[in-house]
Order: sequence, then C-alpha cells, then structure tokens
Amino acid sequence: MLLEGYRKEIFRPMCNNSFESLHCHAHLDQDIAEALPYLNAQLGAFEYSTDPPSLTLRTQGKIIAVHPRLIAVNALKDEDEADKILRWLQNEINDAWENRHGIQPSTESAPRPKLLEILKLLPKTNCRQCGQPTCMVFAAQAMEGGKWAANCPAIDPAKGRLLDQYLAGFFGE
Repeated sequence: MLLEGYRKEIFRPMCNNSFESLHCHAHLDQDIAEALPYLNAQLGAFEYSTDPPSLTLRTQGKIIAVHPRLIAVNALKDEDEADKILRWLQNEINDAWENRHGIQPSTESAPRPKLLEILKLLPKTNCRQCGQPTCMVFAAQAMEGGKWAANCPAIDPAKGRLLDQYLAGFFGE
C-alpha cells in the first residue's frame, strides 16, 4: 500500500465565503509522485503535468487535483461526500501502484475541445443573456466544461445540439 493515510481539511472558497459548496484538501501522509503516471493511465486525467507532477480529473461532477502530497476537491455538498471521494481515490491510487507492473504509465492529458470550434456554434452576438460579457468568454468556459448549450439562451437549437455533442465527446455529459 502506497497511500496509507491523509489529513483532511474542509473549507469554504476564499473568493466568496457565502458559497454553499465546500472544498477539501487532503494532505497526504506519503509522497505519491511515482504513482501519478500509473493513476493517469488508469483514470485518464483531463490534464497531466510532469513538472511538477500532478493530474486533474473531472469525475463525479467534481474537479479533483492530485499532487504528490495533496489532493484538492471542489464543489462538495458536505463532509460525507468528501470522505467518499477521498476513500475512492485512495483505493484508486493504491490499486494503480500495486498493479503498476501491468500498466503502461502515461503522462498524456486527455484531448481538449477547441475554442474556435465552440465559438463557431455560438450566435456571436455578445448579447450577455448567458451572463457573460462576450460569446468568446462563454466559449472559453465551455472549453473547460463549465458551460453547455442550455446556458446560452440565444443559441440556435440545431447548433445547440451540435455544441452539446461536441462537448460530450470531451466531458461525457
């Protein structure tokens, strides 16, 4: 077993203490840097960095960043949800490490949507009905998985379906 334990820290986002969601940092008792390429091969990180080593997952409706000595999870509804995700991730880390001899390590990130492909499908009117100042800002947020066609009231329904199909190829939602 590589990761034996961690110390959990639950907090509200510093940018806005009125947010109802919680964030969690798990300070790891062991350094898991060597396991990260194997974990990436198993789970397929949205983003992988080699220097310093880290991976970012999009799973269970969360963004989870895994570093050698820290795991960060966003947008949690409560501490029980944090515990569930941390136990799952601890098991995944240990499983990837224990089975590393049969896993081809990977330092590749998952393919990402292209900003201009998203922008082509938007109305490009900068109408602000979505709450964003421009369609370009909306497209940048969609590129990160934060916006979908339903978030753009002005989008043509046919183009909205194409946008959702395009984004689902990356985010699976």
